[in-house]
Amino acid sequence: MTTMRRLLLPALIALMMPMTANAAEINGVPKIREADQIVIGSTRIRLHGVDAPSVDQLCLDSKGERWSCGVAARDELIRHVGTKSWHCKTLHLDRRGRMLAQCTVDGEDIQKWLVQHGWALAFVKYARDYEAEEKAARAAKAGLWAGAFFAPWDWRVRNKKTTVLGAVKPPDTASAILLASASGPVAPSPECTIKGNVNRSGHCIYHRPESRWYAKIKMHVSKGTRWFCSVEEAEAAGCRETRR
Repeated sequence: MTTMRRLLLPALIALMMPMTANAAEINGVPKIREADQIVIGSTRIRLHGVDAPSVDQLCLDSKGERWSCGVAARDELIRHVGTKSWHCKTLHLDRRGRMLAQCTVDGEDIQKWLVQHGWALAFVKYARDYEAEEKAARAAKAGLWAGAFFAPWDWRVRNKKTTVLGAVKPPDTASAILLASASGPVAPSPECTIKGNVNRSGHCIYHRPESRWYAKIKMHVSKGTRWFCSVEEAEAAGCRETRR
């Protein structure tokens, strides 16, 4: 080894050590996209060991009425810890390029909180850490368990034979509701009436009910349209308001 290499090697090792440590832990106030998906800085994080409903998933509430449960799950998490700093221990990247991580806030296990309160299920395909919390939430009819729903992993590949979970006996119309998406032709709830669509330039545009073009925007999932419950939600998804 040359003298120059002997001098450079310790410096290179010193530079690499903090990078390795930082790669194992991520801290900061997150942007909560879904109940199990957040962004801290430029890092997309998927919470390990749990599966929560997507924001466009529909469920039935305790009265058997259609309910935008994915939005509700996300918003409950935002209310609980959305403004606090998170501490996430990273595991590895998933197939969609998100960092899988175990996250805590002030020492509280966020995955555990989600399952305990019925806003996510234990993702037993990948981890069995939260099975006891899910059993307790189901018995207490907490969150999603108060009504009827598809397990999030089943909803993503749903069909007419998909198993319905929950405390409510599904009415005859349950299948049509649960198979649908909040991004479909009908607003998921009276509070979620802002329309989002993708224009020819590939930009997401949102339209309030008073917008000039609101009535002309046809909601078709295949065309990338979706409903939003607030301007803040639309802008958090990367959309801008229509200029006309």
